[in-house]
Amino acid sequence: MKLKSDFIVQDVEDAQFLVPLGHQAFNGIVKSNKTAAFIVNCLREGTTAEAITDAMCRRYDAPRETIAADVEEILNTLRSIGALEE
Repeated sequence: MKLKSDFIVQDVEDAQFLVPLGHQAFNGIVKSNKTAAFIVNCLREGTTAEAITDAMCRRYDAPRETIAADVEEILNTLRSIGALEE
């Protein structure tokens, strides 16, 4: 899966924003926390939920099950706004 090319990512100070371009069903801006920003950055290249979970486990000290659940929640949010190519 990958972030759709008609969504741009803008980092401003300590925040990351995801903005749709063109004619999207979603018409807004998403402000990401650090966890979501990490996931969005992984999605700039083709990847899988498992690969994102692995990368987050290397970076954060948390149980794998917790990280996997967080990854799935963020991916579902991105799916709901049409931001993912799968």
